Amino acid sequence: MEKRIVVLISGNGSNLQAIIDACNSNEIPGNVVHVVSSKASAYGIERAKIASIPTSVISLKEYKENGKTREDFNSDLCSLVKSFNPDLIVLAGWMLILSESFVNKFVGKLINIHPALPGEFDGAHAIERAYSESKTNNRTKTGVMVHHVIAQVDRGDVILSKEIPILETDTLEMLEERIHETEHQILPLAIKKLLESKI
Repeated sequence: MEKRIVVLISGNGSNLQAIIDACNSNEIPGNVVHVVSSKASAYGIERAKIASIPTSVISLKEYKENGKTREDFNSDLCSLVKSFNPDLIVLAGWMLILSESFVNKFVGKLINIHPALPGEFDGAHAIERAYSESKTNNRTKTGVMVHHVIAQVDRGDVILSKEIPILETDTLEMLEERIHETEHQILPLAIKKLLESKI
């Protein structure tokens, strides 16, 4: 039976596109059944619509404006995701930290892609921080990892990772481009690895 993937996004959705393409080419033994965005303006919503994938928007900002709490947001997001009966939930550029209660509901089913090597540059602005270190501390490499999500940010068990050299000639934009290209390669591979282990 085809495995069911739910993807959470906050922005452009280029990693979502890589997942959709890999599903369409049968590289991944499953399909994206729903895309959830934390922003109504995220271009990833358009990518999902083009692929005829249903979408939902759930905005923490709107929750707060309406007097609701972050706990309310996490609880409703959890119910929403659960309703799609996913085999795997992929955070593909999802820019909000999920609550421990959310994470604990989906143990073994929740993965994230992060533009750094394991144990390095947890959290936001990882690419900029690595690039900055290459200029000040002679850092010569960074990387990308796909990992299981736990309550500690970017600290779950690693599924796949890949090292990326930082060249002396790199601009930040050049490094970002190489990192994004690598993300688009290893995220579908990690999803394939996990889903095949569940078959």
